Amino acid sequence: MLYLWIKALHIIAVVTWMAGIFYLPRLFVYHAMTDDEAGRERFKIMERKLYRGIMVPSEIAVLVLGVWLLWLNPGWLSQGWLHAKLLLVVLLIGYQHWLSYLMKQFRADRNTKSDKFYRVINELPVFILIGTVILVVVKPF
Repeated sequence: MLYLWIKALHIIAVVTWMAGIFYLPRLFVYHAMTDDEAGRERFKIMERKLYRGIMVPSEIAVLVLGVWLLWLNPGWLSQGWLHAKLLLVVLLIGYQHWLSYLMKQFRADRNTKSDKFYRVINELPVFILIGTVILVVVKPF
């Protein structure tokens, strides 16, 4: 029964983390298009609150609950699907840290990227999400 609760909380944390991962670059799209000072300041606040209030806590919850699930199921560590999934998780963590760097560029008013750039990078985590779900559900190897 404990396992199911941990698994449910892990899935909830993944959903909230992914929501932030998808929304922050979308905020960057609009931030890059904003010309007025008040609008730029508003986006800085929204980005900071999303990152610190949702993305980082969700990321930590995903990692803690994921390690707990592995502790309860150590046999998974010998399975290829888990190794591939963990690689995708590492890529997602790296992506989030890159978003943090981009957010700091906006905060310092040093953004040099266009709204089109942010539209493209907003799609990158979709591939990680698809791969992760397939690996967890299908366990192809």
